[in-house]
Amino acid sequence: MDYMAKVLIATEKPFAAPAVAGIKEIIEKAGFELALLEKYTEKSQLLEAVADVDAIIIRSDKIDAEVMDAAKNLKIVVRAGAGYDNVDLDAATAHNVVVMNTPGQNANAVAELVLGLLVYAVRNFYNGKAGSELMGKKLGILAFGNVGRNVARIAKGFGMEVCAYDAYCPADVIEAAGVKACASQAELFQEADIVSLHIPATAETKQSINKALCSTMKKNAILINTARKEVIDEAGLIELMAERTDLKYISDIKPDADAEFAKFEGRYFATPKKMGAQTAEANTNAGLAAANQIVGFINEGITKFCVNPAVLG
Repeated sequence: MDYMAKVLIATEKPFAAPAVAGIKEIIEKAGFELALLEKYTEKSQLLEAVADVDAIIIRSDKIDAEVMDAAKNLKIVVRAGAGYDNVDLDAATAHNVVVMNTPGQNANAVAELVLGLLVYAVRNFYNGKAGSELMGKKLGILAFGNVGRNVARIAKGFGMEVCAYDAYCPADVIEAAGVKACASQAELFQEADIVSLHIPATAETKQSINKALCSTMKKNAILINTARKEVIDEAGLIELMAERTDLKYISDIKPDADAEFAKFEGRYFATPKKMGAQTAEANTNAGLAAANQIVGFINEGITKFCVNPAVLG
């Protein structure tokens, strides 16, 4: 480029200070300018900040057509994390903006949270009553990506039996990790004592975890969701939990119907805010990966983690 590229960190939920320092070092070493917009409260602040930037690093911040209209020089948006449903990919492609994520950087943090929440759940939320153990239980993992594989690794350390289903991951890849490959999503729900969700929110998956599917779960089963709230048919799950007093639902994403779920005392828990990637290590890893991907894209045209490939022509 014949001018100094400008990179914006736009984070309503800021990165940890060491992550920002690391991003700054990477960006400035490449000869780029770094701007910072943290803890903003109005969309207008974001629209003003993007006016002259070439690249944006975000976390859970929403990047839509209005933002891209305001960012006349924008070439790339990188979501520091795996999920990217907060970015309008169609609008990005229409604006010739490459969108990337940073897969794997938060995977261990989310996986550790899964097992932490499960210990909490099987011990009856530490209410003083006798609970049960994870050892010997069968854990079903729905989607065997970076997070799912880390969940399997840690669960086996607990002595759990692990099975998985992923429509896009070959069975032999799952089996190579020492995990039983289920033939279908239905089989996974029928076999597992605990089902852990790691699917993205897409047109295909939204509200796919419904009453009919969950009704096939074993007695005293647990459903744990550290993915996206949109994949749950909340009304259907509430109906089922009212009918089956043995089921538990644990979520790292507070449902829209939180008050309704909260009526199932002792069988429901949701974190106050999404905690999966909230570790110092994950925070830094994802931020640095995002910075490196921007430098690689602007300087060398590297598009390895592009999630809207149509923009590449």
